[in-house]
Amino acid sequence: MLAAAAFFLFRETQKENRRPDAARLMNELMLGKVPVGGPFTLADPSGNPVALEDFRGKIILLYFGYTYCPDVCPTDLAAIGAMLRSLGAQGEAVQPLFVTLDPERDTPGVLREYVASFHPRFVALRGSEEETRKVALSYKVFYEKVPRPETGTYFIDHAGLTYLIDRKGGYVAFFPPGTMAERMAVMVREALAAPG
Repeated sequence: MLAAAAFFLFRETQKENRRPDAARLMNELMLGKVPVGGPFTLADPSGNPVALEDFRGKIILLYFGYTYCPDVCPTDLAAIGAMLRSLGAQGEAVQPLFVTLDPERDTPGVLREYVASFHPRFVALRGSEEETRKVALSYKVFYEKVPRPETGTYFIDHAGLTYLIDRKGGYVAFFPPGTMAERMAVMVREALAAPG
């Protein structure tokens, strides 16, 4: 996993037009010298406040993305769904969370339908632009809105990482984009077997 993460870091820092923030955040995540994550509260599609604390006692898979993402987000969310199904009854002790980085377009209705297509237990969360940035930065997630003048729209350039959170709400590790369900399942089973 470390080699894959190092390759991901190299690839991300080599992309053109990447702001220095992207490399800094990835370095902070990789080196482990600063805290990653922490408590947060955002709204679910019904407008109810949902806190990370609400899932205490479960292993959490936390993903930051957006519903208009053409490839990375759907691929990673499908892998999370497949991994949960592969766990069978053990999967009940794992909570998948999706935090949108695009609250402008990802309305509650869009979010509800989107996450349900990957797994019925996915919980979608959204906040204001300010709340979203605060939570994302606490997890060292780089993202920025990139205009597409030819269409009058935009896409979100973002780090497609899946975070593994322990039963007490503490950050354990991250999975790089494209991590296969089978690989995730190995680490999730280890987390499930760890003393709570």
